[in-house]
This record gives sequence, structure tokens and C-alpha cells, in this order.
Amino acid sequence: MLTLAGCGEPPWNNPYPEHQAGESILYGAFTERPKHLDPVRSYSSNEYSFIAQIYEPPLQYHFLKRPYTLVPLTAEAVPEPTFLDAAGAPLPADADPERTAVSEYLIRIRPGIYYQPHPAFATGPDGAHLYHDLSPAEIARLDTLSDLPETGTRELTAEDYVYQIKRLAAPWLHSPIAGLMGDHILGFKDFSARLEAAAPAPVNGERPFFDLRAVDFPGAEVVDRYSYKVRIDGRYAQFVYWLAMPFFAPMPWEAEALTNQPGMRANNITLDWFPVGTGPFMLAENNPNMRMVLAQNPNFHGETYPAEGMPGDAEAGLLADAGKALPLVDRAIYSLEKESIPYWNKFLQGFYDTSGISADAFDQAVQFNSGGEAGLTEAMREKGIELSTAVNTSIWYMGFNMEDDVVGGDSERARLLRQAISIAVDFGEFISIFSNGRGMQGQGPIAPGIFGYRDGEAGINPYVFDWDNGRPVRKSIDAARALLAQAGYRDGRDPATGRPLSIYYEAMDAGPDGKARLNWMRKQFAKLGIELIVRATDYNRFQEKMREGTGQVFMWGWNADYPDPENFFFLLYGPNRKIDGGENAANYQNAEFDRLFEQMKNMPDGPERQAVVDRMTEIVRHDAPWSFGFYPESYSLRHAWVGNVKPNLMANNTLKYISLDPAQREERRTAWNPPILWPIGAVVVLLAAGAVPAIIIARRRERSAAL
Repeated sequence: MLTLAGCGEPPWNNPYPEHQAGESILYGAFTERPKHLDPVRSYSSNEYSFIAQIYEPPLQYHFLKRPYTLVPLTAEAVPEPTFLDAAGAPLPADADPERTAVSEYLIRIRPGIYYQPHPAFATGPDGAHLYHDLSPAEIARLDTLSDLPETGTRELTAEDYVYQIKRLAAPWLHSPIAGLMGDHILGFKDFSARLEAAAPAPVNGERPFFDLRAVDFPGAEVVDRYSYKVRIDGRYAQFVYWLAMPFFAPMPWEAEALTNQPGMRANNITLDWFPVGTGPFMLAENNPNMRMVLAQNPNFHGETYPAEGMPGDAEAGLLADAGKALPLVDRAIYSLEKESIPYWNKFLQGFYDTSGISADAFDQAVQFNSGGEAGLTEAMREKGIELSTAVNTSIWYMGFNMEDDVVGGDSERARLLRQAISIAVDFGEFISIFSNGRGMQGQGPIAPGIFGYRDGEAGINPYVFDWDNGRPVRKSIDAARALLAQAGYRDGRDPATGRPLSIYYEAMDAGPDGKARLNWMRKQFAKLGIELIVRATDYNRFQEKMREGTGQVFMWGWNADYPDPENFFFLLYGPNRKIDGGENAANYQNAEFDRLFEQMKNMPDGPERQAVVDRMTEIVRHDAPWSFGFYPESYSLRHAWVGNVKPNLMANNTLKYISLDPAQREERRTAWNPPILWPIGAVVVLLAAGAVPAIIIARRRERSAAL
């Protein structure tokens, strides 16, 4: 055994087959099964981790450039809208937005792009598809898509993009963005109603294939084989960002024709289980109870690593692969890890290439210097592990229901109460206690990295913070009490009753893990003498209260869909109130803010738009419908053999850029996982020692018998 330990064999505890040693395979983990792999339904980060590597919308975000920049993916160029008046006549780009009846986007895709091998495209000698008309007996015998042995491919066409947009409108597919697109894509709602009327009824819970190509849709129209138009009602400048999301990736009609046959859903042969795309990877294995595997798409049209980035990228090694063909790894294997401790231990052993940092492992991995900057502990640095941090394009905020009689409304009394509470609830302390310091205190509704966000002294919320020694400092609790007294609640008492003011807090922390957070929140209000009454419930009931406008104070969050201030300000736009079916959970309304929102949303980025954003930010800081909480910060770790890692909070298709040094990985794994043989030796010694008395007794008996 001691001899074998030095023979250069893979670690004895290696969870992967020996033949994978030295291969260009990225090893990672997932914690729960992705629910939707169909881009019409998928809207979750754990789902995008897979489908964004498979499906290709027309646009993508540049991997390295900041601010986030749209660039073509399958399209020839980022489309510019043509504005038309009510008569269909073109308008100049700087025309009054009120004159624009339709914005028309012409998207041209590059020829020569082909789908991954897939049974949906398989045809016989006569050109007929082999698997589009299977018998019930044939379908009953299928366990997985690979049971259909023949595969084929075909070229990507503009019709595939239009087909997917039509799928967004199909009521039976329940796309989460159907409501939003219904407000913007021309004729979307009417088209949805026509589909509902024309589609065949479900049979035994399964809807037969309905070819959407047969139904005309003025909002999305094929121009020729490689061009299509999308028409927007009026102006919606942010629509171009949606063209970088999987919702607008192509869907070949053949895939639906195959998977929508009766009986397929019962065998889990659906687009939610087996995606089909043109991207650099395809889903080679989908076993969500054990493993999911992405493998290179042999039909990938090709793409090269970017040749330019931001200042400092070259020095960080992020341009070393400039011009190389993508993807840079052959496969990615993700194993199911439901518990954080095994996940963390396998990362430290080198069996996972990257890892997040759970709360349990945070102190083992990260330490803060005297200036509050995060760095790795010595143990992590000795292993060559590297840390990446990024402030997310998202916000957690504490909202006040502006329809409420106590905390809501536009009266001076209610406004001062909201401002006092905003000072008292110390989200800097919250970040330190509950997020291991991973976050920035919020100064306004716009997150860092989004146009309109201001850094430094120019960006602080002066109603809650002061600028002191180069950093924002929360105002004292005495300042909050003074505001409370001005509001008529001296020492936190309700003047009508003489008792402490009672405020209801709507919480979705109904489980045991939320108890500490809720106790902390009670203490924040208690600083002002206010009694906080927690009404904890599950998330579904919480959402119902928000829709009905019956809540009073609550915590909620938002993650940007696209890098534009409109995607944050619309959460405070009056016509978008939650009680009216929108996303404005605070039910906030301000006439000037709403007018400026209409102006700002269609403006190009620049000084004029920045001035409007600044004024809108000042209005909501003054009115305080939100206490701006914090912007979460993500921390991730990677081993030294993983290259080209730069956090990109908008792009989801970044697997293709990652590089690996498999030889270094094998060397480190072997060094970190030596076989521990002394327990075996100890067991042998113990067994031998235990056998000695038995041997002695046996020898004595032999001699006694001989005598």
C-alpha cells in the first residue's frame, strides 16, 4: 500500500472516473433541479445557468466591457428602431415620442448557423420527419430522448425567432413576461386571444401540437429567410435589452412537433426537460437527482474570445485568450449537492472548480482588513484560491404602503415618520450581521453599475446619511427622534392614544431561520419607541397582501432584468401600482415623478438623462416611499487553474469564456488528497495484537494434548 501511494495514481477519493483526468472539463454543482429549461417559461438564475449556454437570442452582453454593452450574437448588428406615425410614415429619431405610433425593429441574423444534433430534425430518405408521428406504443417505450437514435439538424432561420415570440403569447405556456410584452408588442394581446380560440383543446391534460406558423401576428413578422421585424406599440427603448434574454431565443417548430405528441409529457420528453439550441453547448445528460452535463455542440457556428476589454483587463490576464475559438472547455459537469458543507469540502479538495461562500464557511475563507475591504484568509491564499466580488445589480428595500393611513400618503406628518424610520433601521448593521458584510447600504433606487447611479458624496441620500471623512455615515438616532417628534410622535407615542405607536410589518420570514432577522427588525423600531407587530406568513400569502394593498411596512427586493434606470424606477411609477396589477409594491404616486419617468425612459444615456434621473432620485429620497436598504454583493471563489473569470451581472452565457489548466488541477488534487494509510496499519496491528492471546492459548492446548 505504501508503494502504491507514490505511483502517481489519481486520488483514491476522486468522485470522477479515472479516464476524465486531464480532460478540459469544468466541474461544478447545483443545489436544486431547474424547473424550466424551456425559454418561454424560464425566469430563474439556476435555470439560466444551463439554458443560456444552449439557446442564442440575437444579442448578448460584451463579456468584458463596462458599463454593460449590447453586442450581436446571432444578429448581424444591434438593431436601431424606425419610428412610424399613425399613418405609417417614418419619423426622425428625435421626433416627439407622442407622435410615435409604432417602433419597428428589423433584426437580421447571420446565415450558416445550425442547430445541435436532435431527433426533432431527423428525416428519412423521402424527407419526412422520422419522429413527428409516433404511435402510442412507440411513445410508451421511450424513457429519454436518446431512445430516438437518429438525429439531424438544419439552419437557423428568422422564422424560428418569430415562432418563439408567438410562443410568448400562447396562453397555455404561461410565459412570465406575457403581461409585460402585451403592453408593448403590437397586437400581442389580440394575438394571444386568437391563439386561445384557434388552438386544439387538451386531451388527457396534454395539448396537441399547434403549428403557430399558421397564425399571422403583426407584432412579429418574417421578412425573409434571415430577417424579421418586431413592432412595438409607441416607444419602448428598453425592448432592445430583451433581445439578449433567452425569452427571445429561437425555437424550431420541429421541437414542439416532436415533444407535443400525446404521451411525451408523461415520459418527461418535453422542452422543459430537453432544450434544443444553436449555442456552444448542449445538454448531454439531464439527471437532476444526480448530475447535469453540458457538452460542446458539434454544430456550433463558432465565436472568438473578445480582443478588447476595460483598463486593467490585460494585466489581470483576461485578454490572454483574445481571438481564440470558443468555447474554451469541452464539457461542464454539475453534480447535485443539497448540503453546503459537502459542497465546500469538495471545493477545498479540488473536486469543484468554483464555489460560492456559505455563511458557515465565510470566516474560513474571507477576512476584512482595517479599511473594511474583503480578502482571502491565509489558508485560502496558500491553496492559490482566488476571490471575485461584485455588487449586484439588485436592491433589497423596506417599503411603506402609501395607501396606509399611518405610514402612507403625502402629508408632512407621514413623510417625516418614514424618514425617521429610514434612519433608525440600520441596514449597515443588517449587512454585517446577516450577510457577512456582503453588501452596500442603499442610497437610492438605482443599483451600482446602472446608468444614473452616482458614487461618492454626490450619490448619498442626505435625508438618511451625512458625508464624513470620505464615506457616508448614517445620521444619529437623535436625528431620527427629532423627525419623529416633528411628525407628532414624540418618544414614539401616538398622540391619539398616548400609547406607543404600533406599526405592522409584513414578513415572509415565516420559518425558523427568519426569527433572528425579525427580532433585529423589532429592535430597530424600538429605538424610536415604536412597537413593531410582525405578521409573518409564507410567500404566497405575502404576495396576496401586496396585491390587495393591505400591508403596512414590508421588505422586498428587485434584480435588474436589463441595465437601465427605467428597470428600477418603474417600481415607483404611479400607474404601475401593485393594487392596480403592477410592480409598484409601495403604491407610490407623485405627479412630477411620473411625468419625469415618461420623459426619462425614452431618452438616450447622456448628461440630459442624468439630470432627469437625479431629479427623480431626489423626489423619492424626499418622499421616502422606500428605505433603500442595501445592494447585495456576491462573493465567489475559484481555483488557480480556472481562468477568464470576470463577474458579469447581466450576461448568463459566460461558460464559453472560461479556460482551464487540467494538468495543474490534477497535480493539486493529488497533493491535497494523499491517502491516509496509518488507520489501516493501526487496524492491522490491533488485529495482530488481538490474535496473539488466541495463538498462545491454541499452542498450549496442542502441547497439553500431546502430553
